[in-house]
Amino acid sequence: MKSDFSCRLLASLALLLLTHQGLFAQDSIPPIEADTMALDTVVIRVAQYPIRIVPRGVSLTNPRISFHATKPLLKRFKRFRVPSFWEKINELDFQLSEAAFVNWNAGGDNAVSANAKLFFARNYKFRYFQYNNDLELRFGWNAQEGRQWRKTDDAIRLSSTLGYRQDTISSWFFSAKLNFNTQFADGFKYPDRTTPISRFMAPGYLFMGAGISYIPEGKKFNLYLSPLTFKGTFVLDEDLANKGAFGVQGAFIDAEGNVLQPGKKLFAELGFLVNHKWEFPLVENVVVAHDLTLYTDYLRVFGNVDIDWTLKFNFKVNDFLSATLLTQIIYDDDIKFDREVAPDGTVINPGSPRTQFRQQLGIGINYKF
Repeated sequence: MKSDFSCRLLASLALLLLTHQGLFAQDSIPPIEADTMALDTVVIRVAQYPIRIVPRGVSLTNPRISFHATKPLLKRFKRFRVPSFWEKINELDFQLSEAAFVNWNAGGDNAVSANAKLFFARNYKFRYFQYNNDLELRFGWNAQEGRQWRKTDDAIRLSSTLGYRQDTISSWFFSAKLNFNTQFADGFKYPDRTTPISRFMAPGYLFMGAGISYIPEGKKFNLYLSPLTFKGTFVLDEDLANKGAFGVQGAFIDAEGNVLQPGKKLFAELGFLVNHKWEFPLVENVVVAHDLTLYTDYLRVFGNVDIDWTLKFNFKVNDFLSATLLTQIIYDDDIKFDREVAPDGTVINPGSPRTQFRQQLGIGINYKF
């Protein structure tokens, strides 16, 4: 009895001691307020059952990696490059046509014609600035049985345009433009091959001016208006300059044919220039390219307009084969036809300007690199 009482007393004292420490002990964890936010989302989890009905066309396979199903790359892998604001175009176009006859009753001469063109463009565009540069090199020839080859196309064209706009929304640019045109080889009035009527830098045309351009975003459309443009006609060949070809002042010659004062090699003009370029798809795989240049001189006869208009149809067969139909019209009041000059320098016939026209149709290889 005494031992049971002692045990109960000890237990009561221990319980009293623990209760006293719990009441007066300091809690180091701050109290947490109860969350009063109402829960309006209930998550219900259901067990997934295997699909018993598989729709037609669905293949249930276990994903696995197998190197037996891999295939080699057909094209070279292109590594990532930092985007550039420069656009680069390199294009080669070569067209060839041929005609051959063997015992042909209707008659005909064997002939081969070829035309080659190289086109390079470097265009920059970022925010307010636009800088376009392009170079076009063309040469064509024709050879027929029984005669020497003849030139059918010859041109060197360089164009550079710098534009600035006040904001990134406007399509109007303040522009400065430079154009240069000449040719590679001598030109003749066939069948005469002794006296050239044109040569390298005879003529050579240089246009420099400033104005405004309308270039809408996302379209290959460019309208350039320049109220102040310098046009220089170069005739660096002495014989052609003495004859006064292409509008330059000819030489002064005495009665015996001696040159008293050689002809000028530069004919300068100052006038108004309009240039319009537009490239658009006509139908599928047919693209039309239009290039029109109008120029009138302030100093001599204002309103007498020089015209250079090129219209080209590009027919795309595939990535390498293409066909081209090209027409070009040129009218320049300074280019005289049938001009006759006596040996003493007297002008017998001053000649007259004429409308020049050429047409070209060909199919060939087009390669971009």
